Order: sequence, then C-alpha cells, then structure tokens
Amino acid sequence: MLSSRTILRAARAAAPQKALAPRAIASSQIRSYATPATADPKPPVALYGLDGTYASALYTAAVKSSSLEPVAKAISAISEIYQKDPKLATIMTAPTLTSEDKSQIVAELQKHTGDKSDTIKNFLTTLADYNRLGLLQGVCEKFGELMSAAKGEVELTVTSASALDSKTLSRLEAAVSKSQYVGQGKKLKVTNKVNSDILGGLIVEIGDRTIDLSVSSRIAKMNKLLTDAL
Repeated sequence: MLSSRTILRAARAAAPQKALAPRAIASSQIRSYATPATADPKPPVALYGLDGTYASALYTAAVKSSSLEPVAKAISAISEIYQKDPKLATIMTAPTLTSEDKSQIVAELQKHTGDKSDTIKNFLTTLADYNRLGLLQGVCEKFGELMSAAKGEVELTVTSASALDSKTLSRLEAAVSKSQYVGQGKKLKVTNKVNSDILGGLIVEIGDRTIDLSVSSRIAKMNKLLTDAL
C-alpha cells in the first residue's frame, strides 16, 4: 500500500532537480494535460471552486485524448490512497515541500495508479508546479461527480453516526429513486459516510438538496428555541 510515509520518504530521496517557480494558473496551462484536438468536450455538469476547475480541465483533456476510462481509474486509485492514509492530505499541503519532493510525489502517485499515459502525469505535474497538490483530494472528488453525471448517475450521500448495513441503504435507495429529485432514466449512486458528530439520525444529500434528519440538528434547533424563549 502506498502510504504518506512512503511518499515522503521517496520524496526526500529524490535526486535534485531544477525548481519551478509557482505562478497564477492560465487557461493555456489548464488545457495542456493532453495533446490538443479540434474538439473541445464540455464536462457534463458545471463545477465550482478551484478543485472543480482542475477536475473539469482534466475531464476535457481525458476526453480529447480518448483516455477517459483509464484516467477515471487512476483518479479512483488516488482517492483510495487518501481514504487509507488520512495523513497524505497534510503532507500534500506542507509548505516545506521542495520542488524535488513534489516531483517524486508525482512519480510515486503515477506508479501507484498504474497509468502510463501523459494525461495523468501532466495533470499531477501541473498541480505540483503551481503549488496545488493540496487540491488533489478535492479534485478527485469533483472528478468523480463528473464521471457520475456522464454515466447518468445521481449522487446520493447518506451520512450516519455509524455505518449502515446494505439492507438499510437499499431501502433508502428505493425510497429516494421514486422522488422528484431523480430524473427519469437516471441511476442512483449511493455513498454512506460516517460522522459520529451527528449523534444519530441521518443527513441525506441528493444533487444540490440536503435533508438534515440528524439528532445533532434537532438538538441545535431545541437549544435555539430555548435560548430565544429565555
């Protein structure tokens, strides 16, 4: 398993390379992940934030280079690294990383994904060159949203205080699939996130709509009512 310790150790052992000075992102840089083509594929949904900008640019580059599926698998593999090793996110944002560290981190990440195309390599290198490796986790999440939209999937995220069993998730999926928030012919992609801070109940997110049925939310509302009444 590729861990944050492995990445950092590899980074420190990297051979010295010429440092690249960070500068503002230009549209020409964002489009440089793949060989230019006449077509300019548009991402299936609009994303916001800097991580959304990079995710959209990567999606466009992957489509133009006919490597969307391999790129999606590589991004998924990187997401798994973050899930297995929470310390990786901290390392990626460390201000002490040198250009040599970043170059080796890029090499280690690409090696772990097994992707040999220029699209992923150039994308990761661009993030490193512009001091944006800290955005990588968010980019992976946003890219997942683009892939879901491209496949006609609707994201359904259920947050609970403890992991839900498959039977409960299936019931929720069946109930939500009949709602107006799932378009005809769309498929639900269900994700269960665990957050003990909500104490109990559920927080259901579908598309841009959030339904907060958590115990913590009810307690907060009760506290507000008591505060207003006293």
